[in-house]
Amino acid sequence: MTETKQLTLPITGMTCANCVATVERNLKKMDGVDNAVVNLSSERATLEFDASKIGLTDFIARVNRAGYGVATGEADLIIKRLADDNDARRLEKTLTKLDGVLEAQVTFTTEKARVKYVPTIITQAELRRAVSSAGFEAMELGGEAEDAEAKAREHEINEQRRLLIIGLVFTVPLFVLSMSKDFGLLPAFFYTGTSMDGMRDAQPWFNWLMLALAAPVQFYVGWQYYVGAFKSLRNKSANMDVLIAMGSSAAFFYSLPITFGWLMGHVYFETSAMIITLIKIGKFLEARAKGRTSEAIKKLMGLRAKTARVIRDGVETEVPVDDVRVGDVVMVKPGEKIPVDGVVVDGRSSVDESMLTGESLPVEKQPGEPVIGATLNKLGMLKFEATKVGKETALAQIIKLVEDAQGSKAPIQKMADQVSAVFVPAVIAIATLTFLGWYFFGPALPANAGIDNFTRALINMVAVLVIACPCAMGLATPTAIMVGTGKGAEVGILFRNSESLERAGKVNVVVLDKTGTITKGQPAVTDIVISDKMSVTSDELLRLAASVEKGSEHPLGEAIWAEATTRGLTLVEPAGFKAEAGHGVQAEVEGRSVMVGNVRMFEARGIPLGNLESEVARLQSEAKTAMLVAVDNASAGVIAVADTIKESSKDAIADLHKMGLKVAMITGDNQKTAEAIARQVGVDTVLAEVLPEGKSSEVKKLQSDEAVVAMVGDGVNDAPALAQADVGLAIGTGTDVAMAAAPVTLMSGDLRGVSRAISLSRKTVTTIKQNLFWAFIYNIILIPSAMLGYLNPMFAAAAMAFSSVFVVTNSLRLRRQTI
Repeated sequence: MTETKQLTLPITGMTCANCVATVERNLKKMDGVDNAVVNLSSERATLEFDASKIGLTDFIARVNRAGYGVATGEADLIIKRLADDNDARRLEKTLTKLDGVLEAQVTFTTEKARVKYVPTIITQAELRRAVSSAGFEAMELGGEAEDAEAKAREHEINEQRRLLIIGLVFTVPLFVLSMSKDFGLLPAFFYTGTSMDGMRDAQPWFNWLMLALAAPVQFYVGWQYYVGAFKSLRNKSANMDVLIAMGSSAAFFYSLPITFGWLMGHVYFETSAMIITLIKIGKFLEARAKGRTSEAIKKLMGLRAKTARVIRDGVETEVPVDDVRVGDVVMVKPGEKIPVDGVVVDGRSSVDESMLTGESLPVEKQPGEPVIGATLNKLGMLKFEATKVGKETALAQIIKLVEDAQGSKAPIQKMADQVSAVFVPAVIAIATLTFLGWYFFGPALPANAGIDNFTRALINMVAVLVIACPCAMGLATPTAIMVGTGKGAEVGILFRNSESLERAGKVNVVVLDKTGTITKGQPAVTDIVISDKMSVTSDELLRLAASVEKGSEHPLGEAIWAEATTRGLTLVEPAGFKAEAGHGVQAEVEGRSVMVGNVRMFEARGIPLGNLESEVARLQSEAKTAMLVAVDNASAGVIAVADTIKESSKDAIADLHKMGLKVAMITGDNQKTAEAIARQVGVDTVLAEVLPEGKSSEVKKLQSDEAVVAMVGDGVNDAPALAQADVGLAIGTGTDVAMAAAPVTLMSGDLRGVSRAISLSRKTVTTIKQNLFWAFIYNIILIPSAMLGYLNPMFAAAAMAFSSVFVVTNSLRLRRQTI
């Protein structure tokens, strides 16, 4: 029986699109792997596999063999309650069995445990929980838990910085010496005389000095390129490392026989060193910029409270948020963050949920109301019962959704992947042709050129090898996707994958479900009209009707009762309550017979409506349900109840129209009621009297007219239509985000999120197209320029190094754009 599992690995050492292709290809080849997706920008591999055939250690071994690494963390824990060495062995075995744990060592004598783990699979908090479940107590050694993956990335950047500094220390004096020699700026003792080409010849030892400065750069700073090239070739592929190693080596090793005096000519040690150092500068800047593309995730992680105040056995205790358990009663004071998800059991307050939902107004909370972890308690003190902790909280689910979207591949990326797969071999072939072309067919050199045919051909070949840049193509799409999905999360828009982010921008028809999307989904009293034959106030009429409805469970009756409660009216217990299905209700209130019902109920009893008849017709034309009220068998007034339109709906639909989109409303209401609501909010098309099961077929009809349709609904009874649409947008809340079936979830109930999502998609796709244009045009223009001899290898290295920095920086512009 197959046991399909999914895991995410943090990959280190990837520099270009070819690296991604190599890791992906190696992982896909493994028996039991169903799918593997590797992302250069997030530097992660997402795997789906059969756990009965293959495991974590097999994946790590394969990644290492391909020439890359997997970021790991080490947790040092103090273990209490170890009775003897058997306890230590038992705990060691328990920890080793956990998913994501690579090694575990528990020592009884020191009461310490050292655990090596993969941070994207298991956290230190989960390790401590596993220790507690085994009957022991774990405390961290050295304070607060660290982000192991971030630490591994930081170590990688620091190592690049160290190598860059060493490279600059040797390369800058080497370059200055070389240029000064060529322009005759050095003191006289550096020169022996004047050569045939009019340039002054340097002393024999000068080339040895150049070699001494170039060798550390070539073989220490640039060693990783040789290692990467070897591993890449061993895997029957070629990546950026191969191009850099070939280009710099050609310049360096050509200069050796000249230095040894075996050949005459100029040395090019400064060229080889500059190539490596300039590319190292570019890679360092790129790594720092790439770190900023995931700032939205870091910001979301930073929202979490660090500690929680729990009441256990009647005692208030402050514990780390990871130690909060389901069922704990948590106390939150004004101004404090709510640590986990739960339900209020005591207290009243208003809570700022804007950091998760994008809603600016605080939300009132009272007993029975849900609260979301990471939101801010504003006024009163709250006690709530924890219902979701750890990875189950809304914030953790949001972070996972964003990470999954950032790790997925957008359809627009396929072309770049296909080009990248053949790019490096094609460049090597072009470089070879460049060398042969210049060597055999190049124009004759002037007598005082100072170089021969071979040297000229070699320099141009090196320029071709170094100018070619597969990195920009590899980073063009994923960096923009990372910034786009992160930007969305900041304003309460969650994209489930990068395909939905790309697709949303192509939408030209938006279908809005009426109930809960355009309207609030809760009937409320909108009008109270008194009969001209009755001397009763609207509050008194409402009080009598609400007293009768106290015994009713009908939504319209509940709306009347709720309005009376909101107004602070004193209701009395009704006597002789009777409900007539399809007509209304009747009861005795304070000795008076009160009846609340529809026109049919009044007609059956022969109660004339008088002036109320025209009022009922008017209210119904406004999509309101008219509830007639009679007191002592005389019509007293009419109370109108309607599902009120959200304040933002009209503006949201106007925004969609400004974007050139057609808007349709779909509802189960009758045509007349639906059209009345449509007029109020300004939709173009009304699809009325549609049952929930018929919504998907209505969407399909629109798609048959070659429309790209977005369906917006509450994600519950609209699920089939959300799935049928090209893009499904679920109006959710922070607590049900994990259950949303649609590819896009709008965290708040604000319909303006639809236009924001489409706008963000359009801007992200525009950025991707700009990036891809730059990546391709750069190579299309500069590779031929290098072939024709117009580019110096050092300029080529600088251009190549900064091309990927340009792509990442362009993607980062998305963070500053308003949507």
